[in-house]
Amino acid sequence: MTEPVRLTRYARGGGCACKIPPGELEAMVAGLGPAAGTAELLVGLDHGDDAAVVRLDERSGVVTTADFFTPVVDDAYDWGRIAATNALSDVYAMGGDPLVALNLLCWPRDVLPLELAREVLRGGLDVARAAGCHLAGGHSVDDDGPKYGLAVTGLVRPEELITLDAGRAGLPLSLTKPLGVGVLNTRHKSTGESFPEAVATMTTLNRDAARAAVAAGVRCGTDVTGFGLLGHAAKLARASRVTVVIDTARVPYLAGAREAVRDGFVSGGSRRNLEWVTPWVDAGTTTEEERLLLADAQTSGGLLVAGEIPGAPVIGELRPGGERRIVLR
Repeated sequence: MTEPVRLTRYARGGGCACKIPPGELEAMVAGLGPAAGTAELLVGLDHGDDAAVVRLDERSGVVTTADFFTPVVDDAYDWGRIAATNALSDVYAMGGDPLVALNLLCWPRDVLPLELAREVLRGGLDVARAAGCHLAGGHSVDDDGPKYGLAVTGLVRPEELITLDAGRAGLPLSLTKPLGVGVLNTRHKSTGESFPEAVATMTTLNRDAARAAVAAGVRCGTDVTGFGLLGHAAKLARASRVTVVIDTARVPYLAGAREAVRDGFVSGGSRRNLEWVTPWVDAGTTTEEERLLLADAQTSGGLLVAGEIPGAPVIGELRPGGERRIVLR
């Protein structure tokens, strides 16, 4: 009998924790404005929104994005589902619906069996089917380490667009998924322990939450992924010129997340998130453990929206911009 392949052993960082840190990324793309095109660009590089949007006509726009990452779990099929769910989330986070996607696959063909790659692709296909999104081909590369994701194109009504810069003081702030998948995935990578609740969270489409947000008139929001709740909240605060106030006692967490932090299962990406955002945070009396959880690099996280939607806890509010972008209380 052969020992099962542990895909996470082939990843320097798991899932969205493998992203380039936010500060380094912003410095890298500074001054690189969008190329001129024939269609009206509604959302580009200005604020770091989840996807680009161009107007087709007065009633419709095209949303386009790409997202891929290294293995976050050892099960190939689950990794495919998680990566696809995460990529589709960028379209939902803009208030749109995905229409068609393409696979993006990097695979060490001389190291890992192609049967595992097929399982990854099967996981992505099943998620696309559940989302009602065509998954038609894609691109593959023989690489040193496995990576998978999707390039996604969707449609959105311009008047229903959800962006980072549309926040207004006085609006409540809601979060549609619990935090903690980052520290649990780090524990999984280190110990091999499985966390079914974390996998279930990461493979839950943000479709229903996005549609509820649009129906409720929400126009400001983002999804919470590699930069953690604090990182994405800071970007929203900067773009909307508001202060984000977070009631830390109201933030939901997955079972086992606090224990994972206490046991030291914090990724380097999460620590870099906290380091980057700290100058803009009034931390109040919060502990370092609490702040690490709030900065935890999420993979396929929920939506953070300025408004209230059914089933999503209100975790804070937007206030007029002040000295700090984020206040923890």
